Amino acid sequence: MDMQSVSIIGVGRVGGALALALSRKGYYLENLVCRGTEIATNIARELPNRPKLINSSELTDLNSEILFITTADTEIGSVADQLTVCLTGRPFVFHTSGSLSSDILYKLKQIGCKTGSIHPLVSVTDPFRGAERFAGAHFCIEGDKEATDLAGKIVADIGGMSFTIETELKPLYHASAVTASGHFVALIDVALEMLSKCGLAPDEGSKILLPLIRSTVENLETQTTEQALTGTFARADIDAFKRHLALLERNVSVEAKDIYLALAERSLDLAKQKGADLQHIEMIRKEISIAKRKTE
Repeated sequence: MDMQSVSIIGVGRVGGALALALSRKGYYLENLVCRGTEIATNIARELPNRPKLINSSELTDLNSEILFITTADTEIGSVADQLTVCLTGRPFVFHTSGSLSSDILYKLKQIGCKTGSIHPLVSVTDPFRGAERFAGAHFCIEGDKEATDLAGKIVADIGGMSFTIETELKPLYHASAVTASGHFVALIDVALEMLSKCGLAPDEGSKILLPLIRSTVENLETQTTEQALTGTFARADIDAFKRHLALLERNVSVEAKDIYLALAERSLDLAKQKGADLQHIEMIRKEISIAKRKTE
């Protein structure tokens, strides 16, 4: 493949991971633009061509064929504005925000750049592990036709799989991702709160729950959500639900109980699809309504 030149603006976890992954697949990392130099220096040491390190306050004369803006969401617009006066060509410009669409780059589009977004649907906690996790991950891409065509190629080159959505639906896509990842972590925190009331420390609770969590994720790899549902609500077991509720009301925070009840209602929807007893489902729904009224 032709070695395409790349500049990355904002060399943190995602930007650093992209630099590593792209370099390993033959892209020429030309510039790493950042505020601090520590992460960027560590990344640059791993790249064969040793890219130029540029302080973000001294951003001038960029002429790479591809630019990635991997800053915080709140900075993407201002970076795009800055680029309109310091580009020497009309490159492809992508940002990696999950919640913002390519519309945030409209000023760059107006001057002739091809614009889009590439969001890795994977948890990146540091650039080195992140670069490894891109392989096999899904990436959401959207933007101009030319930009999405290139984005699809870039994703394929680093071992990922891409899918496209309508630009105006980007925030809804991101809400789904947050629910599946960030909210999932918050949900486990609620489960750990419940276990703490049984006398288990958080680290012990995590060890106990992780095998259960892994088995559930493994089930979801081959089953639909209703097929993967197990336990009290899959069986529409009203007696078990009442036992849960009695101790939840006396031992955990109102927030934890409310989360349990909200998810119970959704679980009952799945249980209905799964073929659970309809009469028992309605009995549990009535108990949930009563419990929710107590905290209103």
